Amino acid sequence: MSTHYLSIRPDWLAARREEILDPGQRIVDPHHHLWDRPGWRYLLDDILADIRTGHDVRATVLVQARAFHRADGPEELRPVGETQFAAGIAAMCESGAYGDVRVCQGIVGFADLTRGAAAGAVLDAHIAAGNGRFRGIRHIATWDPDPEMLNPAYTPAEDMLDSPGFRAGIAELGKRGLSFDSWMYFHQIPKLAALARAVPAVPMVLNHCGGILGIGRYAGRRDEVFAQWSDNMAELAACPNVMVKCGGLGMRLPGLGLDEAPVAPSSEMLAAAWRPWMERCIELFGTGRCMFESNFPVDKGGYGYAAGWNAFKRLAAGASAEEKADLFWRSATRFYRLEG
Repeated sequence: MSTHYLSIRPDWLAARREEILDPGQRIVDPHHHLWDRPGWRYLLDDILADIRTGHDVRATVLVQARAFHRADGPEELRPVGETQFAAGIAAMCESGAYGDVRVCQGIVGFADLTRGAAAGAVLDAHIAAGNGRFRGIRHIATWDPDPEMLNPAYTPAEDMLDSPGFRAGIAELGKRGLSFDSWMYFHQIPKLAALARAVPAVPMVLNHCGGILGIGRYAGRRDEVFAQWSDNMAELAACPNVMVKCGGLGMRLPGLGLDEAPVAPSSEMLAAAWRPWMERCIELFGTGRCMFESNFPVDKGGYGYAAGWNAFKRLAAGASAEEKADLFWRSATRFYRLEG
């Protein structure tokens, strides 16, 4: 397991129980994963168990995580297996056999965009495999000079987003009306802003509040990190084709320390820790360009699903009904072109 992730401790999570706030609030969860890895399984039954803790989650978007790639065939087409798998999960949910929730209603896959125009054939294969549910690509860009920050599963070049090949690949997304999910660290955000300005017709969404770091060489530098992150996010907010996913702070990377308590954190604790980052995102981008996300099962090492969405509800307590609709479901529905 990557050192980015906190281990899931079922007993630790089960020790925290709390009442569901505003149970009638409609939710679309725009960022989760499904996989079956040695020692870590998170499939349809698992996400349904989390959803059934009480929040009104109507639909979800699956985002690529190197799961269920094809075992053979051309290397560049093997990631299409993940889309094929997710489309099957979506079809299962559309049968109504699992209630009203539509898991994997939208699918974000992987294609090597550095291949430029050649990536177009992979995108077409994803579209075919998705049976109307494929929405875009995530090509992870996380890079840092500190090896502790690097996930060995992803080794992007520092200048990947600047490269002509990658930008040609992004253009292929634009030709097909597809979107780009960006996972990067806070100091890389200006590269996404430059990319967004270069291809303004491609919708983009920044994952996990913009890659906040608080471990390794960033430990003890929270004010400094916040200031640089905030300036970078202000530059990005000037790009109208970019939205932000507010979440992902349950990973080890931000170094919030809530995982060190004997019991999983309450929604009050989560909201207090998250508030500076998420309120700044909403201040800069507006509710119409922000969406709350679970990032499960990755964030499940840091808090429970019920507490996490309660924390989002606490953060949005002062918002109007329309602003809440944006944050909890409408921004995600619009960005990923979901039904309803």
